[in-house]
Amino acid sequence: MSKHILDLIQQGEHQELDFKFQVNDAKKIARSVSAFSNADGGRLLIGVKDNGRISGIRSEEEYYMMETAASLFCKPPVEFEAIHHRIEGKQVLEVVILPQENRPILAPDPDGNYKAYVRSDDENIVADDILLSVWKMERDKKGAFIRYSEAEKQILDAISEMPGVFLEELKFHVDLKYSVLRKVLINFVLTGIIKLTVHPDGSRFWVNETSFKEEYDNNFNRKNTK
Repeated sequence: MSKHILDLIQQGEHQELDFKFQVNDAKKIARSVSAFSNADGGRLLIGVKDNGRISGIRSEEEYYMMETAASLFCKPPVEFEAIHHRIEGKQVLEVVILPQENRPILAPDPDGNYKAYVRSDDENIVADDILLSVWKMERDKKGAFIRYSEAEKQILDAISEMPGVFLEELKFHVDLKYSVLRKVLINFVLTGIIKLTVHPDGSRFWVNETSFKEEYDNNFNRKNTK
């Protein structure tokens, strides 16, 4: 099992892996639990420094702190798996958190306000309005409706020309009210026509090449040939 942990450490921190020297603040660690739960899941290695050096944990306190974070400071509570490893004479706690279907999982920010966090590379960031709306519609099992009007065409054209465009940039490249832009983006994300990725500076949007070409040809190019 030690090889498993050493292989993980070799990867460095990333979207699905975070190192913690120690856990002494249940509210703070709850934000990591929220972020992993709302994204693709992941692992916390407690007793490992940011540089990958194994420091070890000294007691069961870290486990109980994790339990408090996941059960009391995450809304709704999150289940996790905890595995103890002995490496180089030191104890490392591996915490496995699975992605949750009932997103968003909320956790308190530094001011005590509950927010939804999501993992972006090796950072935990607050989910924005677009992502929260997508999760709500997924949770409520509401279908997406797309009309393929000029608004949809403007948005698809802009995102295909500027892959990875930030929401704030997109606002300036389409002649649409934000309420219309927001609604269309949510529907496109729900149907898989565009992909949303999170970033510390906001949501970014990319076209799903296969779906985009098919939808564009069927709904816009066909109109132009009539």
